[in-house]
Amino acid sequence: MKKMRIIFMGTPDFSVPSLQEIYDAGYDIAAVFTQPDKQQGRGKKISFSPVKEKAISLGLTVFQPQKIRDEEVIQRITALHPDVIVVIAYGKILPKAVLDIPPYGCLNVHGSLLPKYRGAAPIQYAIKNGDPKSGVTIMQLDEGMDTGPMLKKSELVLDPKETTASLFHKLSTLGASTLLTVLEHLPACIAQAETQKEADATYTSKIEKEMAEINWSQKAAVIERLIRTLDPQPGAYTFFKGKRLKIWFADVVPGTDSAPGTVIHVTKKQITVQTGENALCIREVQPESRNRMTTAQFLQGNTITVGDIL
Repeated sequence: MKKMRIIFMGTPDFSVPSLQEIYDAGYDIAAVFTQPDKQQGRGKKISFSPVKEKAISLGLTVFQPQKIRDEEVIQRITALHPDVIVVIAYGKILPKAVLDIPPYGCLNVHGSLLPKYRGAAPIQYAIKNGDPKSGVTIMQLDEGMDTGPMLKKSELVLDPKETTASLFHKLSTLGASTLLTVLEHLPACIAQAETQKEADATYTSKIEKEMAEINWSQKAAVIERLIRTLDPQPGAYTFFKGKRLKIWFADVVPGTDSAPGTVIHVTKKQITVQTGENALCIREVQPESRNRMTTAQFLQGNTITVGDIL
């Protein structure tokens, strides 16, 4: 079939590899839709989304409507005559009036093996729950929350020390290549689409900052997964001498009968803290208003002794 005319909708880094793949494959990209620019920092400097930056570098037309539901925006999309709309972490829910515009519908790259982990944070929850594998699902959008027909899935095995940051990168790349395969065989993929089983569906909620404070009464394995879940944002933390201390890297090790949160071992390179079950050997931290550093670097300017409480 001839190369289709595509509208691309996306905003963060996760979306960029797919936009690049579609462009490199020679598809007719009618326009790119992304979130409006934001003001950041004290100077309120204008910040473009990663998708806008990529689109500009590729010479593509960019639209940034405040509301995708506005009649004027719907008319603009209609006038672009897309064969398909590709939506990846756009940040806005498309109304039925937009979903119905392209003949081949609206395709979405979702960062989980649906129907598991619908919702806002599928990648984080795969880490948090200690899943052995993850993947991406290419689906057609409907009016539900990640409930549409599934066109193709791709799986990958998680590294034992996988973080949200590393998995985001892997799935964004995997999603791009999987999407391209679907676009190359779109009519056949739609004809063979698989309906999601509602009985197998699970949902993820947005990662809130309140999750980030470490509860040392939990098992060491649970805390270690939380640390990796919150890397790069917002970072799991505890308090030492009244100041916040983020923990970025730790290993589960055997513990003692000490109370949770108690420092049970200190060397020049690491700190070991008792938890509700086993202990955590802390190898990378970030003190307040400082950069990430190894525990060895932290200990050069801070004194921690056995019996201290975090």
